[in-house]
Amino acid sequence: MDLMSRIQSALDHQLAQAHRPSAPPRLLAAMRHAVFPGGARIRPQLCLAVAHACGEDAPALTDAVAVAIELLHCASLVHDDMPCFDDADIRRGQPTVHKAYGEPLALLTGDALIVMAYHALARAGVHHPERLAGLIDTVCTGTGAPDGIVAGQAWECETHADLGQYQRAKTGALFVASTCAGAQAAGADPAGWRSLGECLGEAYQVADDIRDVMLQAEELGKPAGQDASHGRPSAAADLGLVGAVRHFRRLMDAAVDSVPPCASRAAMRQIVLHESERLIPRTTCDRITGERHLWAPARTPAHRVVA
Repeated sequence: MDLMSRIQSALDHQLAQAHRPSAPPRLLAAMRHAVFPGGARIRPQLCLAVAHACGEDAPALTDAVAVAIELLHCASLVHDDMPCFDDADIRRGQPTVHKAYGEPLALLTGDALIVMAYHALARAGVHHPERLAGLIDTVCTGTGAPDGIVAGQAWECETHADLGQYQRAKTGALFVASTCAGAQAAGADPAGWRSLGECLGEAYQVADDIRDVMLQAEELGKPAGQDASHGRPSAAADLGLVGAVRHFRRLMDAAVDSVPPCASRAAMRQIVLHESERLIPRTTCDRITGERHLWAPARTPAHRVVA
């Protein structure tokens, strides 16, 4: 089974478990609306791919960790879209949860997805108690304070934020959690996979800043121009568009180089290259910077890695 199919199936199974006659039907519908159809699912796919590269021996645990990470990400998007933050009308090409179901239910949807994430971890971790504590610590570090995605969102409420610190928390932290937790789910040392998560996380935020400047809302699947309208830190604003694109390229090069030696190293590097091309195509980078791209896009379907 390819990585995307595996995570989609695991997410569907997790949400289906909440469908009980006693549950509020609109809450269940809002939760599914928040999770499906979904985006690229790169964070849980990274988790699965790293686990596979580390000799995965507990697929149910790996699935639960990947599901937890994606549910936490989706919860953060639900809250991020609400009127108190971005007041966004669309997300992933469809109405945001608060637009479709109202603000009170959107708030509860995000809360419910957070609880569901840790419930998934707890249920699967009972069969691997020696790994559970480390996994919970990694996931909590990537999501809470002082340096997780909650902290990243909170930096937008401050009068001044360091761009690097903001990006590492808002986006990078959950990427680090994805790569490290993938290793931990397989019983491996996560230290060697941290750099990959750091590079990819920062690259994703830089790419998002660039796309926010360049693209229209229908291409992004969410409102464009949000950084400028909300006065948020942005690589494109700090470095200029050319500088931001060059920084993105350096980060993706570093991500490719950071994949540690393993049996699946070539496949992992292809995933990184594939994501680089998907985020900001090589031709777009060349056009903006006036430079010839130093690396080539993936030539094989990277997301077909079997795990």
